[in-house]
Amino acid sequence: MARIKRLPFEVSQKIAAGEVIERPFSVVKELVENSLDAGASEIRVELLAGGKRLIRVQDDGAGMSREDAELCFERHATSKLSSEEDLEKISTLGFRGEALASISVVSEIVLKTSDGQGEQGSRIERKAGEAVAITDVAFPRGTSIEVKDIFYNLPARRKFLRSEQSELGHIVRYLSGVALAYPDVRFSLLHGRREIMNCPGVGSHRERLFQIYGKDVLDRLLEIDFREGRGWVFGYSSRPPGGRPDRAHQLFFVNKRLVKDRVLQAALNQAYRGFLEKDRFPEAFIFLTLPYDEVDVNVHPTKAEVRFHESQFAFHLLLGSIETALLKARGVKEIYPKAGEAGATMGVGETTARPLTRAARLEAPEQMALPKSGPAEEEKGRPRVLGQYLDMYIVAAGEEGLLVIDQHNAHERVLFERYKEIDVQKKWPRKTPLIPVLVDLSPPQVVSLEKNQPLLEEAGFRAEAMGGRTYALNGFPDIFEAEEARDVLLQLLDEIGEEESDRRREKILATLACKTAVKAHEPLALDKMDYLVEELFRTSNPALCPHGRPIIVKIEKAEIEKGLKRNP
Repeated sequence: MARIKRLPFEVSQKIAAGEVIERPFSVVKELVENSLDAGASEIRVELLAGGKRLIRVQDDGAGMSREDAELCFERHATSKLSSEEDLEKISTLGFRGEALASISVVSEIVLKTSDGQGEQGSRIERKAGEAVAITDVAFPRGTSIEVKDIFYNLPARRKFLRSEQSELGHIVRYLSGVALAYPDVRFSLLHGRREIMNCPGVGSHRERLFQIYGKDVLDRLLEIDFREGRGWVFGYSSRPPGGRPDRAHQLFFVNKRLVKDRVLQAALNQAYRGFLEKDRFPEAFIFLTLPYDEVDVNVHPTKAEVRFHESQFAFHLLLGSIETALLKARGVKEIYPKAGEAGATMGVGETTARPLTRAARLEAPEQMALPKSGPAEEEKGRPRVLGQYLDMYIVAAGEEGLLVIDQHNAHERVLFERYKEIDVQKKWPRKTPLIPVLVDLSPPQVVSLEKNQPLLEEAGFRAEAMGGRTYALNGFPDIFEAEEARDVLLQLLDEIGEEESDRRREKILATLACKTAVKAHEPLALDKMDYLVEELFRTSNPALCPHGRPIIVKIEKAEIEKGLKRNP
């Protein structure tokens, strides 16, 4: 008896659909790309329950005739390729002819479209890949597609969908990204009755960056405009020594396609090596243009990755473009500070950079800060502090050797555990400013705030909507000044959007600890070092900071004696 069998057609259809459609975000991505390929100048996305109940994408693009509308649901039916040679120079976002076929297999779908050539358009309704009804309908030039109850017929897949807010977050981040690549197109997003995004078409990428991310982000970026041979790089990246604590604002576009690519990521990292503070990452919105036949976009089912015909050329093109922008900015001011050079001047319109050492950190409430004076009492077996190395590391003598302690990571651990105690008691000390601090949020940050507002309020942050994407920060932990609290809130909104509930709480506390801990390159008096070491060894985990980085390096006595050729 044969062990290998052909799968039933309906099963193989669902498997194939699952390779393209992973979640509501996948549906939105495929439909929006079709709208852009159709030449739309306006794209409207409507969602219910984060896209799990309903996704509607409507555009004013070229639309379709009745014949094309019926054919578009067939697998590998496409208007974007006609021969094998076309695969070598793909210029459209979509091309496989799998999107609508795959979507219709795992949902109920209603298509309305008109190419503007006749008096009426077409309406096609399908369910589980089968046509239900085809009728005439009054409809303007363009296309509307409604997708209802995604994975209703695949309960195993549906149960793995994330929460409504998580699924919405994926979609908002995608639309914010693709809107950057097409600044002349109007994008809007409604979730239920609430408008999350409304970006009218503008004349430049700079204006679109302002629409989505606001003036603060735009002001800390350098413009890149670099051509070499057949390649062109345009975009914006960080003005040193700024950067962010994460890579949330690193977006790469290749021929207007939003992609993830290790070659481009590596070039960005190398360009900023030595220019940013420790644990900071550059912001970058990079648009790379290459001949279509030098980029293979057919390497991933969801078209999220590309392969360059000459990856070294792409690497050096991006590296050279950023280095040129940095050098140009360096010529505007005397120096461009590298990591550790506190207080150096910055680019045009910038004030003196904030020094890495923050004396104000020692002015926090007593239960959260290092002591102002007075050595800690000696405890038997506790390491004895010898001094500070490079204003970064505390050197202490233990029973079995020397300990080199990262002062920032150590203070993070101490503060993290104290903040956890405060968090359990739900008694976080809070400041209320006389004048609320206004904060403009990007669309993804709005979604993150709504998802995490109870947790943030428990940690001392209170933000109220003021209209549009502007919020008033009228309460924050009293360990911060107003502007610093604003920056911390924005960082938290970017960092905790995708974390699970229990991990979000720990992430908030870890970030607060990081922001209030003593910094590298900060000189400490002996009594403060002594106190910090004492408190560190009272914590539950003196070996690791809340982010998982090591705190202590131990140099064994035996290793010292071996190196000095001592024979005890």
